Amino acid sequence: MKFSYPWRRRIVRLRRWAGTMTQSNSGDWFWLKSKPVLMAGLSRDLWRWAEPTPNYYILLLLSVIISTLGLLANSSATIIGAMIIAPLMGPIIAIAFAMTLNNRRLLKRASFSVITGAVLGIGTASLITVLLGLASLTPEIEARSVPTLIDLGVALAAGAAGAYAKSRRHIADALPGVAISVALVPPLSVIGIGLALPSRDVALGASLMLLTNLAGIIFSGALIFIWQGYGTAERAKRGLTLSVLALTLLGLPLGLSFRDLAWQQRTRTRVYRLVEQSASTNDNFSVTRLSVQRQQTYLQLHLELSAMPQSVTETEIDQLHQMLETELEQRIDLRVDVLPIARFRTTSPELSQSK
Repeated sequence: MKFSYPWRRRIVRLRRWAGTMTQSNSGDWFWLKSKPVLMAGLSRDLWRWAEPTPNYYILLLLSVIISTLGLLANSSATIIGAMIIAPLMGPIIAIAFAMTLNNRRLLKRASFSVITGAVLGIGTASLITVLLGLASLTPEIEARSVPTLIDLGVALAAGAAGAYAKSRRHIADALPGVAISVALVPPLSVIGIGLALPSRDVALGASLMLLTNLAGIIFSGALIFIWQGYGTAERAKRGLTLSVLALTLLGLPLGLSFRDLAWQQRTRTRVYRLVEQSASTNDNFSVTRLSVQRQQTYLQLHLELSAMPQSVTETEIDQLHQMLETELEQRIDLRVDVLPIARFRTTSPELSQSK
């Protein structure tokens, strides 16, 4: 391709400008390089994080209170605030570090901090739930009682990020973001809420999520520390074996939960499209809520519709039921709630005349 003379001059100027910028920023900027933390310094830092000090329990107590209130109020912003001040990430990363060095003293100290902190958090969340007397499950609570393989992936990535941030200078500011991503305190609060209601499914689901986060962070964190040269695979052989075994055992229920979640999402999407197609001829009709539950021999669908009064008849619902059974090739228990709406419209006389 041939360029005209003005365009060629512009290209030459652009190349000169790029060369000038490259030369002006060239050089050995050694002070910008991220250096690893020395072994002694990292060990002292993680020992401080692993110690069950009063500050540790106070921060954990406050974060659990904020998290529990946010879960009961269904406030995402409040829950995020609780994640930021939660100190649990420190002793968990210390467990991963101790595992790579086979340091039993640090391992026992960090494990004690995690276990006692978990007991304190669960007890506090249960007490708050009982005192408030709330017995309804908010979407934020339900979201943390059904863990899947996605949560395991988040835990593995968060553990790697936390270990890397601890082992490198000048990037420790990333730790609050890591704490938010893995969300350690909300599962503790949900366990306490489930025990207080009581709801076995909620408590067991949140416990599975908490164990998933712990196993994922410890395993990936240990691998990062070994990669950074703070330990050897030989020393960490026993700990890594236990971590792999724990991840394998946790992966079975997480895989089943992920399969059910994927199926539910696909079914919801398909049902929603079918309902929208059947309602395309009725402008006074819209779907506001749809839930799908798989029973042993049939599907249970719950539809919430908004429509003008008397615009949806029982005959139309029967036709919808038959159509869904034919398309999905399954027996269906369909429950429909119709919420009547009233629509008003007013306009100026000038607009009415123009129409």
